[in-house]
Amino acid sequence: MKRKAKTMGATLSSVSSRSVPPVTAASAPSEHFFPYPLEILEEIFLNLPPHEVVCLCRLVCRQWKEVADSESLWRERCRRERYQRCDESRIPDDWRLFYFMCKKRRNLLKNPIGENKMKDWQILNNGGDKWKIEGLMVPHPNKKVQRNFVTSYDMCKKAQMIDLEKEGYNPSFMDQFQPDIRISDWYAPRWDCASEYTISVQLLNHKKEVVEQFKPDTIYFEQWNDQQWNQMTHVFRNYGPGVRYIQFIHGGKDRQFWAGWYGIRVTDSCVEICPAVDK
Repeated sequence: MKRKAKTMGATLSSVSSRSVPPVTAASAPSEHFFPYPLEILEEIFLNLPPHEVVCLCRLVCRQWKEVADSESLWRERCRRERYQRCDESRIPDDWRLFYFMCKKRRNLLKNPIGENKMKDWQILNNGGDKWKIEGLMVPHPNKKVQRNFVTSYDMCKKAQMIDLEKEGYNPSFMDQFQPDIRISDWYAPRWDCASEYTISVQLLNHKKEVVEQFKPDTIYFEQWNDQQWNQMTHVFRNYGPGVRYIQFIHGGKDRQFWAGWYGIRVTDSCVEICPAVDK
């Protein structure tokens, strides 16, 4: 039955993309288009790309729309792709929305490793010889990272404001489901200069007032350190309704006031909305 369902799914996919003309209210058949048990139709949909189910299949007829919109279809899709809720006590009102929120998980910070210079970052402090972007002094655990932002001999801080609704996370989803919000930041000192690192992440409401905040103590490095990369992480949970923005701020400086760029280095910063636990 599995093999047959997949074959039917492949056939349906090719027909959907090549042969079926656009469906309009006038042309859509009013009776059942698929004369088999709905469980078989659901199994076919489970083997099609999710966007085809939403954008093509649900437009064919009333029966197909019913299956494409069904809770059981999207709940089963979540199960098969191992999208397990972070909080089992919170049951999604809309399993399809939950599925696509999990599917689109990504870093909401733009230009996190300086490939586009300082684009998308708001400079709050630009002390000393100002922010600079350089190549790595020691390899980063993520081999894709080849650049970092470097601070100078007076405080350097930069920020990004994330508008969650513009990023596709609507207010009702944020309020009802309150998905985990995970932040991550990588920082490293120079081996030959003392430095300091600071970070602050705030969850804000529609008035940009603080709902919850992560602000650990400033981290200090002494001269002649091991120069290795360190990761700062935090997960916001159960923060309540009303979160509409995330404000990410980090930076630092060197502590010996040397001209040039001997301060803390930061890169590969990340803010993610995590409705499901990590696989």
